[in-house]
Formats: sequence, C-alpha cells, structure tokens
Amino acid sequence: MTIRYLHTMVRVKDLDATMDFFRLLGLEEKRRIDNEKGRFSLIFMAPPGQHETPVELTYNWDGDEGLPSDSRHFGHLAYRVDNIYEMCAKLRDAGVTINRPPRDGHMAFVRSPDNISIELLQDGDALAPEEPWASMENTGHW
Repeated sequence: MTIRYLHTMVRVKDLDATMDFFRLLGLEEKRRIDNEKGRFSLIFMAPPGQHETPVELTYNWDGDEGLPSDSRHFGHLAYRVDNIYEMCAKLRDAGVTINRPPRDGHMAFVRSPDNISIELLQDGDALAPEEPWASMENTGHW
C-alpha cells in the first residue's frame, strides 16, 4: 500500500488578503472550486511549476467566526526560497511583520492575514549574517 501527501488546508477569513499574501511569496492559483450549495470556495495555490502539495485555502462565504485566534493548531506551512533576505525584505516592504527574522541566514517566520504561521527556509547553505536581520528581535510569536 502506498501513500502520497496531497495538500495542506487552512481556513481563511479574508480570501483576497490571504491570496495577495501568498502571491507575495510567489505562489499562484492552480485550481479553484466554488461550491454554491455549500457556500464555500477552495483555492489551491502553489509555486510556479509545482502542482504537487499545494496549500488549499478554504473560504466560507458567510464568514467563519469559529476560526481559532492563533491558527497554529495545525503547525505551519514551510517554503524554501532562493534568497531569504530578499524574500523577507519584499514581505516587510509590503507591510508584513517578520515575526522571526532570518538572523541565521537560514530560517524566518511570518504570518498571513489569517494568522497562519509560515516558515521560510533558505535553499542550500545558510547565507552569511546580514543587517538589518542579524540584530533584529522577534516580534510577537511564530
């Protein structure tokens, strides 16, 4: 018997803001299901050229007040990036808080508009420590 990982699903309150956030990370919409009867949408997003293991954004049209305030009950999503400093600068410049800066040139954490914890990992070896990241403190929790 074989098993294959398919996707990670997260519930979101503000679909447009969340999709904009994932686009900042470089993901694109791969597939969408709008269910009129169930009054929800499923949007699958992944990096260009990567159709396996997307993130599934589940949006309930009538709201979702049951969402946990922390959204960490599932852990986090992780993405490998070409240059962690450039990605963090891009996110910061777009108004995203860098909760755990990439002080080590290897790992950072940010949160989506729905408070989803996102881990960013440097592809290959860690980059040499660089300011402003090397001396930046954590903000909030990740």
